[in-house]
Amino acid sequence: MASVADRGQSVRSRVLYISYTGLLQPLGQSQVLQYLLALATDHDISLITYERPEDLRDKAQVAVLQRQCDEAGLRWTRLRYHKSPSIPASLYDIAVGTMVSLWIAAARRIGIVHTRSYVPGVIGLLHKTLAGRKFIFDMRGFWPDERVDGGIWPAGSPQYRVTKALEKQLLLGADVVVSLTRMGVEEMKQFDYLKDRPVRYEVIPTCTNMEVFRPAPAASTADGFTLGYVGSAGVWYMFPETAACIRILFDMRPDARLLVINRSEHDYIRKTLEAAGVDMSRVEMRAARYDEVAAQIARMDAAIFFIKPVFSKRASCPTKLGELLACGRPVLTNRGVGDVDVYLAQGRAGAAISAFNEAAYAQALTELVALVKDPDVAARCLQLARDEFSLESGVRRYDAIYRSLEQAT
Repeated sequence: MASVADRGQSVRSRVLYISYTGLLQPLGQSQVLQYLLALATDHDISLITYERPEDLRDKAQVAVLQRQCDEAGLRWTRLRYHKSPSIPASLYDIAVGTMVSLWIAAARRIGIVHTRSYVPGVIGLLHKTLAGRKFIFDMRGFWPDERVDGGIWPAGSPQYRVTKALEKQLLLGADVVVSLTRMGVEEMKQFDYLKDRPVRYEVIPTCTNMEVFRPAPAASTADGFTLGYVGSAGVWYMFPETAACIRILFDMRPDARLLVINRSEHDYIRKTLEAAGVDMSRVEMRAARYDEVAAQIARMDAAIFFIKPVFSKRASCPTKLGELLACGRPVLTNRGVGDVDVYLAQGRAGAAISAFNEAAYAQALTELVALVKDPDVAARCLQLARDEFSLESGVRRYDAIYRSLEQAT
């Protein structure tokens, strides 16, 4: 990836990035490290992460990641993550992170503090309040509402009220608020305390490693149509509705098959498909490592997933969407989850339903099958992935934020 400096810009920022997601976690490697390795080419970046004790015991993996950071000039500080009891543990992590980060920021003359999610956001807000540093709140979604929508906290609980009050302070105090979705930004603009505030919002969806997820020749053959399902089927995913839609596809097309790539929920998936009346002789289920998933997507003609269209998911961007599109596969999903329906419509790369019933399933499946027959659909999916979900696109957007804040100091 060419550095921004190659394009004639010379501003170099000193940034402290704080993530509650550990670098030793898969999400940390895909959604934190990959961005920062690229950004470190043009900026001086210090990184603080909270690592789980069991991950820290993997000395070999720690050494691999440390070497990657060292080679990129990325200075990595590891703090220990504490899980329970939940609130005291988080308060302890905030206290330790504040002390360590204030020392690092002073020693390295940090001008920008970039925080990923709410707990690090508290630390970032303290940096702005105590030292006047620029503060980027990379919110990653409406976390308090996710806890309620996911059944973890009761609506109106003390935990919810406290974290919503915290959210207000983070949004009011940030120099830049980064959202995964445009829909999330529109929701925030309607918050009473933000309606008349000149908040700077930036939208940066989750990134896809397009060196791992790449197009492959079309899967369609004389053997029929293969619909794919990739990843988790629980919690936020509406798998009973997905199973009902698959049964409609099987009724419409006797040559259709289902390929499921999932690591640990095969029993639940099988029982749900059987309950929906799906012919299990036409279903294949496999487990796959991260680096094997793209090869399995290549066996699919298209993919499907439904996510609960609850309030918190308006600020959510499913990682699998970018991965499927990067492999050139159109997607059938539902509206009410971030910007997925907008992306698919603009890129003519899939179909999105508004209702979960047989008529809606049949219409969307007809659209999806027609898209698969379009010889240009793979190219459109790939272009959409490059424009919106690629690592390079995300790095450009973060780089622009850093440079603008540095120039404003």
